[in-house]
Amino acid sequence: MERKDLIKKWLDNELNPQELEAFKKLKDYKELTTLSNNLTRFKAPEYNVHEELNAALQNINTSKKESKTHWLRPILRIAAILAVSFSVYYYTTTLDTNFATLAAQKTTIELPDASNVSLNAMSTLAFNESRWDKNRDVTLEGEAFFKVAKGSTFNVKTKHGTVTVLGTEFNVKQRDDYFEVICYEGSVKVTHNSDIVILKPGNSFLKIDGKLIAREKDTSLHPSWINNESYFKSMPFEYVVREFERQYNVSINPQNIDIKQLFTGSFSHNNIELALKSITLPLDVKYTFKNKTTIELSRD
Repeated sequence: MERKDLIKKWLDNELNPQELEAFKKLKDYKELTTLSNNLTRFKAPEYNVHEELNAALQNINTSKKESKTHWLRPILRIAAILAVSFSVYYYTTTLDTNFATLAAQKTTIELPDASNVSLNAMSTLAFNESRWDKNRDVTLEGEAFFKVAKGSTFNVKTKHGTVTVLGTEFNVKQRDDYFEVICYEGSVKVTHNSDIVILKPGNSFLKIDGKLIAREKDTSLHPSWINNESYFKSMPFEYVVREFERQYNVSINPQNIDIKQLFTGSFSHNNIELALKSITLPLDVKYTFKNKTTIELSRD
């Protein structure tokens, strides 16, 4: 058998024992076997076509996902920044502007429409400055005098009722079971439960403990507290005491005194001794300082 035939059959693994012995006697036998051994290292492994196809498709999908995710990352960052920015904007624009006074303190506030508000002691005022054009609501707890800019309108909301501004000057006082509105100029609409009243200059709306109290026409140009004086006309003495406590940051303890009796008079916010005499002498009441912040009222 010729050399090339032996080699071909050897490569095809078809040599019989006699042919194998003849193959071993070839001069280049060692070189051929060495080459054969080296080639087997590069022999491709056997594989399943379906498994390899699924693996290839999976790799392609993973690559697409990674590419898509890589492309989306900057978009997601921008979206996150926008979301945070919107949240901050929403929070700040819905946040009310608040003003509060302590005992013996007053302050003046200018609303976004240039209206002025004087806030009495121990009172709070809140409104949304950024949304003033769409939401003209002012929330009040305590007492305030409003001097409204010409042509402006807004609502003053309290726990007891709402005062609608129609271009005017007016005073609103809301304290626990006490609700009073006095109009000094222009007109205001007062809404309290089922009551709706339009007040003209000098008119007032007063409810104490849910009872409507008739009042004479007020001829003053503004509330007395603006000039650091509290004035009362036929008012239960307990309300006088409460106002005194707010203006001087003290605690008053009435002993054996009828706090329901009516009081007419006034007291100054600048001199506590003079103020005490102003509210006690008309009722034949004595006062005693228990300490710097506690005062006791009594009768002999």
